[in-house]
Amino acid sequence: MAQKTAGGNAVWHNFHNDYAHIADPNERRRLALAEIDKASFGWYHIRATIVAGIGFFTDAYDIFAISLVTVMIGVVYFDAAIPSSADTAIKVATSGGTVIGQFGFGILADIVGRKKMYGLELIIIIFATLAQAVSAASPGITIVGVVIFWRVLMGIGIGGDYPLSAIITSEFATTKWRGAMMGAVFAMQGIGQFAAGIVALICVAAYKSQLQTANTGKFYDSCKGDCAVAVDQIWRIVIGFGAVPACIALYYRLTIPETPRYTFDVARDVEKAALDTQAYFEGRPEGVPDEMKRIEAFKNAEENLVVEKASVKDFFRHFGQWRYGKVLLGTAGSWFLLDVAFYGLSLNNTVILNAIGYSSTGATSLYDILYRSAVGNIIIVCAGAIPGYWVTVATVDTVGRKPIQIMGFVVLTVLFCIIGFAYSKLQTAPNALLALYVLCQFFFNFGPNATTFIVPGECFPTRYRSSAHGISAASGKVGSIIAQVLIGPLRTRGAPAGSTASPWLDHVMEIYALFMLLGVGTSFLIPETKRKTLEELAGEEPAAAVALEQNHTSSQGSVEKRPEPDAPATAY
Repeated sequence: MAQKTAGGNAVWHNFHNDYAHIADPNERRRLALAEIDKASFGWYHIRATIVAGIGFFTDAYDIFAISLVTVMIGVVYFDAAIPSSADTAIKVATSGGTVIGQFGFGILADIVGRKKMYGLELIIIIFATLAQAVSAASPGITIVGVVIFWRVLMGIGIGGDYPLSAIITSEFATTKWRGAMMGAVFAMQGIGQFAAGIVALICVAAYKSQLQTANTGKFYDSCKGDCAVAVDQIWRIVIGFGAVPACIALYYRLTIPETPRYTFDVARDVEKAALDTQAYFEGRPEGVPDEMKRIEAFKNAEENLVVEKASVKDFFRHFGQWRYGKVLLGTAGSWFLLDVAFYGLSLNNTVILNAIGYSSTGATSLYDILYRSAVGNIIIVCAGAIPGYWVTVATVDTVGRKPIQIMGFVVLTVLFCIIGFAYSKLQTAPNALLALYVLCQFFFNFGPNATTFIVPGECFPTRYRSSAHGISAASGKVGSIIAQVLIGPLRTRGAPAGSTASPWLDHVMEIYALFMLLGVGTSFLIPETKRKTLEELAGEEPAAAVALEQNHTSSQGSVEKRPEPDAPATAY
């Protein structure tokens, strides 16, 4: 009799136990995974999506809140606008940590399991967020150095959330609505950006009387006494609030069961997995299984389970085949190309804020500057980003991932070409420039920004699904670093010293158009994953079916023959 595994709560149902009484591991695997794939969409799926999505809400909040916070840090610690080098370093620090987290957590989730890693990344985010909120300068280190340190650590946690939330949602989702569930998790980024603006706006309004004392024209220099204390408290509140939703979701993440796909395909050691989970809830470091039962379970899995084992050699053999390697190239390449332009466009928010009348021009106090910055960012995210996310959620399981991604890259290529080549004329038509910016935000999110997150969580085998998603996501963050450090500063090329003009902005937009065009090409390398099971997409379903038939034949006296590894997937 197979042993049951512990774990499961109101959010995460433990499908593994429903078929634990079946001895044959292949049949138990088939029935359990079929139950997940065919389940009707219900409240369980909604709650699971919310728990995973809260992580992305926190990620986006922490990433985008810093744009509002760096202005305040400049007021308190520099008595002026924060130096551009310090501003860039603080923002890039998060992206650098995110690359480490995406790559590292992605690999570890395939080695030690999704359950053991899920929640750890949220703990890192909570700890680093609260540490930022109480940071201070000292004679030995500046506030910028302290904030950079904690934001690198926070970025590692944020990076870990990408593969873990994507994979766990994917492996628990029903086939029919898997794309919508993963899209809804990712769409919480837009809500997180919106929340960052709302929290900043509330705090600025609460300290209005203190902030209005800085009204001499040199708003940063004249913010002294109560004004400086108010600004210092505001940025700490804004940063610290990011830990609140993470704390709410932490319990549910720590109490999930291991995904059935990982239990069957990678762990194989059902006895040890069951007792380890039980020991975790009892506060013990690990379970101690009966060695006879454990050996029997290992032997049964070795002899009968047909899924390939993970190893470094197998990883390179698997992805060394073009039919699988091209998919990883397509997911990683598309994400890299997307993020160059996605993060590069966000560097030019000042131009758009000027167009909608929410720049610092004409401000009469420091309150006006901070108020306009918060409101302007709320308007920008509501105008294009949030609608784009949720249109993807509504259509991704009917239109499909690949058409949405290709369409998005094509439209973005056209939009960036228009902005770049007609920029001189658009400067005299701010409403037209605003409309183009909103369209860019919409088609980023109803397009490749959502699908580059969804597809890598579906199209790889279980044993490498998290690693491949982490590699793809890390490639994207490398693109964002290039945009912020190398391409973004080009916009001021040729400007006089001390000027805020962007004479080369049109050429930067043209560069982004080229990246979007290349993204169209890499999108053709990915498969369409709509309404296909994860096993079908990974090429494992035909092999499993053959194995079951051969095992049945073998039980009637025929010689059993093992299936060839890496059978071609029906999706290709």
